[in-house]
Amino acid sequence: MARKKYHEESDNHDRWLVSYADFITLLFAFFVVMYAISSLNEGKYRVLSNSLTGAFGRALVVHSANSEVEPTIKLDPVRLIKPKNLEPLRKEREQMTGMARDILSVLEPLVREGKVRVSQTSRGVTIEINASVLFAQGEAKLNVDSYQALKAIASVLKSDTHAIQVEGHTDNLPIKNSSFPSNWELSAVRASTVVRLFTENGVDENRMTAIGQGPKLPVGSNDTVEGRARNRRVTVTILAILPEAAIDVPLANTEKKTNTNSANN
Repeated sequence: MARKKYHEESDNHDRWLVSYADFITLLFAFFVVMYAISSLNEGKYRVLSNSLTGAFGRALVVHSANSEVEPTIKLDPVRLIKPKNLEPLRKEREQMTGMARDILSVLEPLVREGKVRVSQTSRGVTIEINASVLFAQGEAKLNVDSYQALKAIASVLKSDTHAIQVEGHTDNLPIKNSSFPSNWELSAVRASTVVRLFTENGVDENRMTAIGQGPKLPVGSNDTVEGRARNRRVTVTILAILPEAAIDVPLANTEKKTNTNSANN
């Protein structure tokens, strides 16, 4: 019986085409993925670029061309400010500035003498009144001459709706008598006295808070007579509803020295 002849199979020189086709397919997929990533990063780059620009100007909102998400540029460290918030911010800033200028107008003589300072900050409008304008040494009863100034402030505040914080401040020289065992009681009663006068002149008492700060927040050096005189003061702050609405701007140059004696508080 004749044996079958086996023929050697010839080498298939075209097998490399299969591997090559697989490689090309993978390479194509790789470039598709890279293109998609590069497009997304481009959109992120535009958002980043606008955020850096907006951080030094007004709030911006950028629509990314490659994303369905609408990124919001974050300017405020506490909460996001979207365009719909900008108009209320602008209106409140204008309202607070107008109120500050009205107070400056009614207290102009005291401002010129350096006994009253008015400033507008991100917290609101602050009226700093030297204690010598309001009270006698170591007392919490208002001077007769102080009524006119405080009534003028009340006339501006009573038609407004913002919260008001009244703070009493003293120097660090100790006081101890039958009425006030320490500067804490003296500062608290002085603040309450101003609040009571505002209430009697039409300001809603529910808007106001009286705080005694004692000597803990000095604005001048307690080592000098002038510094202690500056530290004895009452501050009235009209609190902004939207604190980021206001810009820290001094509204008057009131750095004149006041002619006060060196008496304590």
